[in-house]
Amino acid sequence: MKSFVVLSLLVAAACAAPQYNQYQQQQYQGQEIPIIKQTQEVNFDGSYQYSYETGNGIAAQEQGYLKNAGVKDAEAQVAQGSFTYTSPEGIPISVSYIADENGFQPQGAHLPTPPPIPEAIARALQYIESQPKQQQQVYQPQGFQQQGFRG
Repeated sequence: MKSFVVLSLLVAAACAAPQYNQYQQQQYQGQEIPIIKQTQEVNFDGSYQYSYETGNGIAAQEQGYLKNAGVKDAEAQVAQGSFTYTSPEGIPISVSYIADENGFQPQGAHLPTPPPIPEAIARALQYIESQPKQQQQVYQPQGFQQQGFRG
């Protein structure tokens, strides 16, 4: 019985141990990754920029500003930048992006893209768009007549 309890405790401890990416664990264990270059600037008008580069090939840069400052309901924070690194498989990854009132919009060769719209569907969409708009009928619920139960 004691051996079962000890074995259960060992299994529970092994399951609760932090899980690490084996690639990262092997490559960077015990190493300090130096910051090779770093700049940052924050201005009084809210605009900013920063960049950094690390010793293991990671690099990032970003600039941002407030668009339409002072215009109610039209202000939008805009940020644009890029980052690069090497994947665990050794593939260089590069992403450039813009984030504004339209959301985060990344671009990179490794990102999936939607397939092209088939020609027949594109023609059908053009045809539908070319047709005049028709008034849609709105459903008007009729009053519910309750009749007594006769039994």
